[in-house]
Amino acid sequence: MLSTLIELQRLKSLDRTGWVLRGLPPGTESVASHSFGVAVTAMLLADNLIARGIEVDISRTLRMALIHDWAETRVGDMPKTATQYFGAEARCTAELTAFRDMVQGTGFGEMIYQNLFEDYEQRASLEARLVKAADIIDLLVEVLALERAGSRGLDEFWEVAEKPDFQLDGVAEEIVAGMLRDLLTARAQIKSEHT
Repeated sequence: MLSTLIELQRLKSLDRTGWVLRGLPPGTESVASHSFGVAVTAMLLADNLIARGIEVDISRTLRMALIHDWAETRVGDMPKTATQYFGAEARCTAELTAFRDMVQGTGFGEMIYQNLFEDYEQRASLEARLVKAADIIDLLVEVLALERAGSRGLDEFWEVAEKPDFQLDGVAEEIVAGMLRDLLTARAQIKSEHT
């Protein structure tokens, strides 16, 4: 376990590449900061669903949120544009292989972690789809915060809010769609203030 914990320390200082490529200063957001945001968002989404009578495995949701970017300690934080050049399949294979190598030897949890990571990648469960929604919501919350602080040129990040496909339905889709609407409304306020 110790070697895995030591390796995961890299996520605390690994900058999110999207911000670096847009000229934002180092330290704007680390992968670990993003993972924290995803976990908090996933928890709030899951708790909201549970309060509305939907069964959600909160432990599975939080575990998945915490591990969803672990592979980046080995492959780096590849921006969306990297997929254009490497292909989605190659990227997915690299991340899955890196993740498996990373958790190998962690003992009793090895298969649990692999199953969680694969579920997230395949969006096989409600929990995985909630974590993916949380991943995007956290990204947009960060973009909103950066724009409120004066950053510009981040319009492309908002494209994911236009036609999201989280494979959610019913109450889950309603809650996530409401969050995205609220984010877009908050952004529209910023844009109107700066015109």
